[in-house]
Amino acid sequence: MTNQADPQLYSFLSYHRRPKITWPNGARIAVWVAPNIEFYEFDPPPNPKRKPWARPLPDVLAYSHRDYGNRAGWQRMMDAMDAVGIRGSVSLNVAMCEHHPEIIEECNERGWEFYSHGIYNTRYTYGMSIEQEREIIVDSIETVRKWTGQSIAGWLSPALSNNVWTMDLLAEAGIRYTCDLFHDDQPMPVAVKSGKLISIPYSLEMNDVIAYLTNQCPPRHYGETIKRQFDQLYAEGERSGTVMCIPLHPYLVGHPHRIQPFAEALQHIAGHDDVWLATGREIAEHFYSHYYDDMLTAGAEVKS
Repeated sequence: MTNQADPQLYSFLSYHRRPKITWPNGARIAVWVAPNIEFYEFDPPPNPKRKPWARPLPDVLAYSHRDYGNRAGWQRMMDAMDAVGIRGSVSLNVAMCEHHPEIIEECNERGWEFYSHGIYNTRYTYGMSIEQEREIIVDSIETVRKWTGQSIAGWLSPALSNNVWTMDLLAEAGIRYTCDLFHDDQPMPVAVKSGKLISIPYSLEMNDVIAYLTNQCPPRHYGETIKRQFDQLYAEGERSGTVMCIPLHPYLVGHPHRIQPFAEALQHIAGHDDVWLATGREIAEHFYSHYYDDMLTAGAEVKS
């Protein structure tokens, strides 16, 4: 069987063969909320493999729909998170720093984490050379440091676009975790040529884009889905700590008719004991400090 059958990015390691994970203060579950703060260009440069807009240009409808999040939606989303003391881990199109610096300032004042979601969400890495993709990573690191003082720890590729060398470039640049893999409910080491990289559980199932645009969920159902996801992972976390991510887009969750069920779901989560309301960086660093080596060893033993 050729390697094309499996990307060889991580080991298969069933739950019963893994080191037990315990989060700080004995928490069963680490919950992190990942708002995608994005900028979609009205007329981006063409990509040979994917078009950003389904309709012919000028697609004012699609552009303005997404722009709603940067004008009104993010404030409602932020208020719901503030109400229960949840800090965001911002999946940031770093061009936002120049387009809408007031949003970046509000997030930074609250101690939210910033990680990179590329420069623009309309510029994919498909078809790029290694050097071109490396330049995006360097640009992201430098821009976030300039505007927020933070060093980037995490990465979510723009529109989830990847190349076969992407994970190696992230590790080379000192990125600590990727959100581009959707294979588990616990952090896992990622195979790279040099350095270290882990995957942090992100989620397509909890992502409001999938809920609202793909699955056509009513707002109340999306709120219930979040609660059910939490309840199951909270129960399983008694055996070994789990991770739950709620990826958000202000242009979707931030609409007036959708915000209350989302806020109620956050209140449900925050109302439980033994819950670590964390950032992606905090989850990654705790895993590196306590479980990375043991998990890497366990994965190698399964392969051998």
